[in-house]
Amino acid sequence: MANHASGDSTSALYETDSDGNAILVFQDGKALAPNDEVTITYGDEKGACEMLFSYGFIESTVGSARELFLDLHIPDDDPLKLAKKAVAQSAPGFRLFLHDDSTDWESSFIWLLCANEEDGLDFELLQNNDGERELQASWKDEEITDMSNLVTLLKQEALWDVFELRATTVLQRRVEQQLLRLEGSRNSVNELLIIGEIDNDIRENAMRLRDLEEILLLHAYGDFETKKCQLLESPVVQQYLGTTMTENPGVSEDDFS
Repeated sequence: MANHASGDSTSALYETDSDGNAILVFQDGKALAPNDEVTITYGDEKGACEMLFSYGFIESTVGSARELFLDLHIPDDDPLKLAKKAVAQSAPGFRLFLHDDSTDWESSFIWLLCANEEDGLDFELLQNNDGERELQASWKDEEITDMSNLVTLLKQEALWDVFELRATTVLQRRVEQQLLRLEGSRNSVNELLIIGEIDNDIRENAMRLRDLEEILLLHAYGDFETKKCQLLESPVVQQYLGTTMTENPGVSEDDFS
């Protein structure tokens, strides 16, 4: 057993030896005097949500949600929706996280939302040697065996800025939806607090998580807006939008995705 401390106060960590046993070792550069307390960290890089879920509390030293995961849905009017869902190999969403002084994100799924049949994405139902059918995805006639490689193929395209703008727009809208959801539930949450049937520690941790995630979401929304403005200055994007709006007069930049 070891007590907990965060940051530079952590003196030890658990590792696994050659036999698979957990062993407690000092961190590099750490030394203890007799009777000093041995401490470990619960995970300085853990997001506030993960810490609350794993341990039932959020450390007082945590000043940011650090990260969160938001789900994504393929629109119902996408004619390839069922095929995209069938070949998707990653969680249907994106990880939003704090990186230095800005936010960043990770997702393989988003590119399935941003590539369509007219771009070059196609699906074919094939029959293998065992007589079983399988769905095969391809990009401009090139077979895709790992859907996480779709983004690599898109980056090779002259219209990469367009695909990136699509992704940025979709992700920003999802962040906006989450912010509206938090704001829309505020009255219901306040009513629960007034009733007073919730344990004080639970209430404080839940409200703190809401506040931390709202700050991260607002930060991300601003970063997405900055990125979107940069991409709209791209000659590739401007030419694409000009052609698109000429061919489809009802389409606006605000409905780009």
